[in-house]
Amino acid sequence: MPRRKSYINKYIISPIREFTDDSRAAGIVLLCCTIVSLWLSNTSPGPAYTAQWNKETLSSTILHLPGTPLHIINDVLMVFFFLLAGMEIKRELLVGELSSLPKSLLPIFAALGGMLVPAFIYFLFCRGTVYSNGWGIPMATDIAFSLGVLSLLGKRAPLSIRILLMALAIIDDLGGIITIAAFYSTKIDLMFVILALLVLGIMIVLNKFRVQRVYPYAIGGILLWYFVYNSGIHATIAGVLIALCIPMNNINRYIHSLHDPVNFLVLPLFALANTAIILPANAGMFQSPVMYGVIFGLLIGKPLGIFTFSRLAIKLKFGSLPARMNGKQLLGMSMVAGIGFTISIFMATLAFDNEEVSSMAKVAVIIASVVSGIVGYAYLRFIGSRTKKAAGKPAAE
Repeated sequence: MPRRKSYINKYIISPIREFTDDSRAAGIVLLCCTIVSLWLSNTSPGPAYTAQWNKETLSSTILHLPGTPLHIINDVLMVFFFLLAGMEIKRELLVGELSSLPKSLLPIFAALGGMLVPAFIYFLFCRGTVYSNGWGIPMATDIAFSLGVLSLLGKRAPLSIRILLMALAIIDDLGGIITIAAFYSTKIDLMFVILALLVLGIMIVLNKFRVQRVYPYAIGGILLWYFVYNSGIHATIAGVLIALCIPMNNINRYIHSLHDPVNFLVLPLFALANTAIILPANAGMFQSPVMYGVIFGLLIGKPLGIFTFSRLAIKLKFGSLPARMNGKQLLGMSMVAGIGFTISIFMATLAFDNEEVSSMAKVAVIIASVVSGIVGYAYLRFIGSRTKKAAGKPAAE
């Protein structure tokens, strides 16, 4: 028996642990799930595969709960993703890279440009059409994929680039959360809003009195989610509100506990469910302004917005580049930030009621994210190789 346990530990548990500890792992799993889902959707089992995500599985007439696998994933499981994001935002604001004004100004400017310019580019393509509501789709940067691309570069992408990208992506997530709450929520039910605020107030009081036990927050969190879900505000906002109430000295432990379940269960399920798209046999979707608005918003708008707003902040002395980072690396990082997978696809499900239009937007997100990742990786690798060669040359006499 001890030998069998040792064998399992050596050949099964240890390799899995090594993989999940790799910074590239979450992005690899997401990419594989996306490829598998698109493949299944567009082969012979496609209609049955896509239909099962929208099949009513729970009777929700009494309590009004999400009933289909797609809604359970998007309205329940994704709350844990936003809870994790909210705790990371809180930690960075209080003790991390965004804890002081000088530290936070450059990533704030960068994130602002990375949200406004893509939204404006989308607006230029879709203004005056029924698709104009999708302006929030190209605003987001996917942390898992973008940091995964940087990790593939090794020493060609210094730690300072990763820190800046993570900081702006966290602010980006906050902007996405505010956008969802303000613009992508349905008709508001005031009674449920009041109940949600009441529960939130109780959880804030628990925090003020330094209650450390998890159970009061868990019970409050479930009630808060239920009231937010039924209020018409998107349910995932509950995850962020819960995060703001978590005692600071427990946050690192909870982030550590949620990291693997979110990255290797919630997000893969999200990718499988939300990329179950039957691609049209003709090229008609490439004539839609949604495709061009999303693709150019992420591929052009993201790097343009992040780079120009960052340079403006530096010129006005509102911020400075981190040590060991130059303007070329800033441009490369801005290109990688065009990977907008998770939140962008999530926004596409909220922006359009029409499934065909939503699918077009998701395809555009996937195309733009893949191209942004490849272009950003190639550019940073190229300038990294040139820098390395220049550093290895002997000084001229």
